[in-house]
Amino acid sequence: MVTLEEAVTARLKTHGTVFEVLVDPEGALAYRQGDDLDLEKILAAEDVFENAGRGDRSSEEDLLRAFETTDVLTIAAKILKKGEIQLTADQRKKIIENKRRQVVHVIATNAINPQTGTPHPPARIERAMEEAHFNVDPTKSVEEMVNLAMKAIRPIIPIRFEEVDVAVKIPPAYAPKAYGEIASFGKLQREQWQNDGSWIGVVRLPAGLQNEFYGLVNRLSKGDAETKLLKR
Repeated sequence: MVTLEEAVTARLKTHGTVFEVLVDPEGALAYRQGDDLDLEKILAAEDVFENAGRGDRSSEEDLLRAFETTDVLTIAAKILKKGEIQLTADQRKKIIENKRRQVVHVIATNAINPQTGTPHPPARIERAMEEAHFNVDPTKSVEEMVNLAMKAIRPIIPIRFEEVDVAVKIPPAYAPKAYGEIASFGKLQREQWQNDGSWIGVVRLPAGLQNEFYGLVNRLSKGDAETKLLKR
C-alpha cells in the first residue's frame, strides 16, 4: 500500500456528489489503462472521501445512491476507470519521461527502415518524435502511444513494424549449451540436429532485435556459428 505522503487524489463526480480516493499515481494510471493490478496496493487508505484533503468520508447513503454498494474496492475501481487522477507537475513529468522511454524502446525493438532492412537506433526515433512534436499522454497506455507515435514519425523517417526469420547453424562444440538460449530468443519456427552434432534452427524475431540476436549467437559460439536472414 502506498503511503499518504506519496498518494494523489482520484476524483469522480456523480449523482451530484464528489467521491475521492487516495492512490499511488503510477499504479492508478496503469490500472486505468487496463493493467491487472491489486487495488489494495494502489490505495493509500481503504476509504472513500467526500473531501480527501479534509479527511471527510462519504456517507453510506451517498455511496449506495451512486454506486449501489459500500465496498471500497468496487467503488475505487469505478473512480479510477471513470474519474480524474490528479497528478503533481513533478509526478506528471516523471511518468511522461518513463512512458516516452518505453515507447521508444518498443519501436526500436520492433521496427526497421524498410529501405535498408535495418533497425532504427533509439536516438533516431527520439529525434523523429521531437521533430514531429509528438507529446506523450500519461493517461494513455504504452500500446496506444506507440501506435500514435508511429503515425507521427512515418512522414519523417521510413519505418514499419516487421518480424524477420533468421537461420542459424551452431557447430557441434557449442550446440548443446547454446541452442536453448538462441532458440528461445524469439519464436522457433523449425529446428534439426545434424548427424555431426551441430544444430540448425530458424528463429523469428522482431526486426529491431537483429543486431542483439547476432551478438548473442556470436557470443555463444565464439563467432563460429553461421547465420542467414531469410526472405518471408
